[in-house]
Amino acid sequence: MLKQLAYQFNWRGLLYAVTGLLVLAGLVLLMGFIGTKSSEQGCSDVQVVVLGNESFIEQKDIMALLVEKYGELVGRTLESIPIHEMETDLRQIPFVFSAIVTIDMDGVLTVRVKQREAVVRVINEKGLDFYIDMQGHKMPVSLKYVPHVPVVNGYISEPYNGALDSIESQLVKDIFKTAQFISNDSIWNSQVVQLYVNEQRDIELIPRVGNQQIILGNADSLERKFDKLKLFYSKIVPKTGIGAYKSVNLKFAGQLVCERSEHFKPEDIIVQDSTQQNNSSNNTQ
Repeated sequence: MLKQLAYQFNWRGLLYAVTGLLVLAGLVLLMGFIGTKSSEQGCSDVQVVVLGNESFIEQKDIMALLVEKYGELVGRTLESIPIHEMETDLRQIPFVFSAIVTIDMDGVLTVRVKQREAVVRVINEKGLDFYIDMQGHKMPVSLKYVPHVPVVNGYISEPYNGALDSIESQLVKDIFKTAQFISNDSIWNSQVVQLYVNEQRDIELIPRVGNQQIILGNADSLERKFDKLKLFYSKIVPKTGIGAYKSVNLKFAGQLVCERSEHFKPEDIIVQDSTQQNNSSNNTQ
């Protein structure tokens, strides 16, 4: 009877259970050893990595900020270094988009900072200027670095308090959207050198070639509006010359309105937009 019960007992299951308990105990001891070693280990080095295409902030700036608030880090125990607090402090810098601080098993503290990227520089009516980054936030200008982005000025009442802030007005939202569109197109990024907001709060484009007043209006239907502008440069300018018109109005749906310069016979020329341009060349005569 006892022999039969012995055969029925699951010895294999017992062996697995004992083995699992031994492995678990070993892991607990190992983690305890690692934890004790980590708490006693000192910081052996600090490495700062600044990511992004801009140069608003440099490695030395990050190091100076950390040393000023936390003192010398090399030699301190890893347990005494508040990495999460460091990340929070770094994210308070207006030029910083994200910050991650890590420590490896060799005691190397690594700070990875990603910069914000500017899309356009705005100068408001009071002469206060700020950048708008790719996420649509206002950020301060830098005295030591000027990114290559379009500048917009004119009748812009949007306030700015000097810190990272969100956009308030629809006008500046349209400016941001327009600047994004231009920066994503290599042709327009080369041809449009500046933006201007006129008294009617219409956005105007300042071209690299020619001195026409190019009235964009708002940021609605940007692709269609720039297609009409492309029609102006490709179909009209070759026939009349770049100086024939003093203004090009892209505001009106389905129409390209060009006003002749005083040097030519004054008249308004209306051309169908690029989606309806089969007879456009005849309308420019």
